[in-house]
Amino acid sequence: MTARDIRGSRKRFGPLGVLFFFIGMVMFAYFVKKAGPNQITDGIRNLGYRFLLIICISAIRQIARSLAWSLCMEAPYRLRFWDAFRARLMGDAIGNVLPFASFGISEAAKPALIRDRIPLLPGLSAITIENIFYSLTVTIFVFSGMTALLLSFSLPKGLQLVSIVTIALVLIVIAFVLLLIRKQLRFVSSTARFLIRFGLEAKWSEQGKIFEDRVYGFYKRNKSRFLPILLLEACFHLAGVAEIFVTLSFISPLQPPTILTAFILESVNRVITMAFKFIPLRMGVDEAGTGKVSQVLNFAEATGVTLAIIRKARDVFWAAIGMILLLQRGLSLRLVAEEAEAAVAEAMDVSASAGRTA
Repeated sequence: MTARDIRGSRKRFGPLGVLFFFIGMVMFAYFVKKAGPNQITDGIRNLGYRFLLIICISAIRQIARSLAWSLCMEAPYRLRFWDAFRARLMGDAIGNVLPFASFGISEAAKPALIRDRIPLLPGLSAITIENIFYSLTVTIFVFSGMTALLLSFSLPKGLQLVSIVTIALVLIVIAFVLLLIRKQLRFVSSTARFLIRFGLEAKWSEQGKIFEDRVYGFYKRNKSRFLPILLLEACFHLAGVAEIFVTLSFISPLQPPTILTAFILESVNRVITMAFKFIPLRMGVDEAGTGKVSQVLNFAEATGVTLAIIRKARDVFWAAIGMILLLQRGLSLRLVAEEAEAAVAEAMDVSASAGRTA
């Protein structure tokens, strides 16, 4: 696969991105009207200047994952926090503004944006390993939240079914990942070798093998880093709980939150984020899901919709910071996306060449 192939795939997904954005806007307008614009406006007014506190709490999340990425970088290379932080903000801006158009590109953009300081392959490997740690913690977090929701509240049949299915899927994912790590199964390269007979390029098998070597090699060489990285990923989730707790404390003074309700709402937010990443800013679906779950937790539907809107404003704030950083470097979203596409293709070619000479 070349950069041209990746760019062609991105262009094919482009119209879908526009379609889903339009659908999301329609859903957003519907659920805002259904919940009550006046109640939502009152909630936002109650928060007021305290939105700055929400930004400060959300900054902890950005800092935690940036530090985790730095810890995933192996010697002789060293990723400075400020470089990781800026690259993360710029990459996330691409993912938030162009989720379908940048399908699979926003993560690759982060190491591509610092390739003047860190070579591309070590940067890509480090961000991949950090995402694996994040995926492990988010599955445990979602499992805990969905279990708490199922056991602590009386749910409608539809939401009960969704919770049970989510818990089952999370358990399967956790068991599968633990098996992969414990047995060091060559799942990626084996799958690629199988797919070669159906037309997949042979270099993908070599790429998969080198990727597995890097991941399992990190596990062997850096066991002392595991706990700090996991704690940083946990800080990301706990800051999310704190953010929701503080937000609800101001927008819902008559029905104050508890740690449990904030924990459940944040776990639901993680599910929505993972399931609907392809919709810009989860437009509409966040309001629908958060509003529905908020009613189950004895909040008003308007409270849940307001919470989703404030969360969206927080995402827009960080996306704007990322855009400013891109503009300072004379870059545009399109240019960075194209550079990331080229980086992915280059990394695959370099890895495949290394595999042939090893």
